[in-house]
Order: sequence, then C-alpha cells, then structure tokens
Amino acid sequence: MDLEIVFNELSLQAPAAEMNTARLWMEEFINTILSVKPPAGFKRKLRTKSDFNYLLLAPDYRLVQWRNDPDVDPEKRRFIRTLQDKNDPPLPDIADPGIEVIYEQQKAIGLYYAFVFNSLAISLQSDSQWNLSRLKVEVITVDEDEFVTTHETVLHASCCNHVEEHCNWIQAFQERLRQEVIDGLDLWNRREELFPSLLFCESVSKQIQTLYVGTPVLRQVVKKLFELENYCKIWIDGAFNSDLLPSKTTPESTSRLQQLKDELTFLCPDGKTRVFSLHIRMTGGGAWRLHFSEELGPGKIIIGYIGPKIQ
Repeated sequence: MDLEIVFNELSLQAPAAEMNTARLWMEEFINTILSVKPPAGFKRKLRTKSDFNYLLLAPDYRLVQWRNDPDVDPEKRRFIRTLQDKNDPPLPDIADPGIEVIYEQQKAIGLYYAFVFNSLAISLQSDSQWNLSRLKVEVITVDEDEFVTTHETVLHASCCNHVEEHCNWIQAFQERLRQEVIDGLDLWNRREELFPSLLFCESVSKQIQTLYVGTPVLRQVVKKLFELENYCKIWIDGAFNSDLLPSKTTPESTSRLQQLKDELTFLCPDGKTRVFSLHIRMTGGGAWRLHFSEELGPGKIIIGYIGPKIQ
C-alpha cells in the first residue's frame, strides 16, 4: 500500500494571471510532495479528479501543457507522472450521496477523500487560505431524513513547512498500515489482535463480514473501534466517560428502548444478554450505528451491533 496524497481541487478554481506565476505554483507543489518522505519500502501516490491534467493553470496554459513545457525542469515534469497510478480510478464527483465535506461553503471532493481515508490533502499556494497545515471542514451526513453536521480537521500541506508539521503522522504510516484491514472478514479475523480491550458479540460477525474492500463505512467502522480501544487503555478506574471519546456517544431514547428492546438485546461472550443502548453514529454509509456496552469496565467494552440503524 502506498502513502496517498489527495489533490485539493478547490486550490485551482482561479488560474494564475500569467504563466510564470503558474510555473512557480507548480514548482512549490512538486517540492511539497517531494518533502513527503514515506517510510522505507513505500512510495507516494497522488489521487486526483479525472480533469486534473486539463486544469487551467494560467490563460492558455493547462497542466498538461506544463507537463510538456521545455522551460520547466524535466525531472519535475517526469516526477508528477510517477505519482499517478494508471490502475487507480480518478476521484468521482459524487463520492458518496450520504456524506458531503464542505470547506468555506464549497463542496470539496479532494478534502472528502482526505477526511474519509485519513490521507494528506495537498494544494497549490494559489491563495492565502491554503497556507495552513490543517483545514477545518464541515461534514454533512444524511441520517435517514436528518442532516447531521460535524466540524472536523483535515491534514493539509501547500509547502514544505506544512509537511514538517506532519512528520509524526507520516512516520506512523507503517503502524496505520499494520492496523489497515482488507475487508470485513479480515477485520473479524483480526479483532483480538487489533482490539484486545473490546469483546464482540457473535451477532456482530455477520454484520462486519458484509463490509467489502474500499467502502467508506469500513474505514469508519475501523476508526470508531480504534476510538473505543484507545479509550479503554486510559479507562483505568471510575465510571465510563463518553466525553473522552472523539465521537459523540448517545443512548437510545426511552421510547425507542421500549419499542425496540428485543432488537437491542444481544447475547454477550460471557453468556449474558444485555440491552445495548449506547451507540456511535457513522458517516460514509448511510444511517449506520455501533452499539456497545460499558458494563464490564473499566478497561473493557462489549460491541453488540454494527450496522444500519435498528428499526
């Protein structure tokens, strides 16, 4: 697996006034990517939309022309070709109808992918708003008929200094790769290795194994499980504190508990049945929920259900 860098298409909405400025933008862009040093044995990969090579850098000067410009360092022109894998599909305009990522009131495809897949977003230094190592975005998800908005952070770079700020994240790539799962079956088979503090009800097995490779909701499931696993490591004594989790945790309403008690009750690994009220919402796959119980704590959490909202 390669270290993915995702191009932020919003950084080239307005072309440079003239060709020399565009060349400077591209030089900084290439230098920024070059400063991303993956761990040994891995390489960088640039993910873009399908129109990347035809983006207008300056009047009558598109990116494809820059790639053939004799006044541009040929090594840098060749370098950008090495970043793009022909076997990778371009980023689609509609990544997931159930989730949108908004930056400064604009829908963002590149930032969507950087957020969902925990990648580094990269921009041209075409405007001062891109001179940031982190971008604040709004994530809007559709949960049944309800729009849910959260505020998230996307790792970002438009210069070498920004990349330096992310050096720990880059060097942790190998550990993230170890934690990477291929699909739901792989996740289930490795649950004890990846999540030693979490116990899984047998009913979760079929739910998890329906997740196939590359689906955004698979990444979200893994992310939420690691949030619970990491919380267990610091939960040494006292009562469960949902405020210490990165994701919002809520119990079911009284009316839903009364109406759906049987559906929310699962047989646990210790042979007891429990009602799983506490849950975390997930983005990227519709109205998905992760239901868990903290009754065995401190330091242990039971996972009872992962799937679409129980009705």
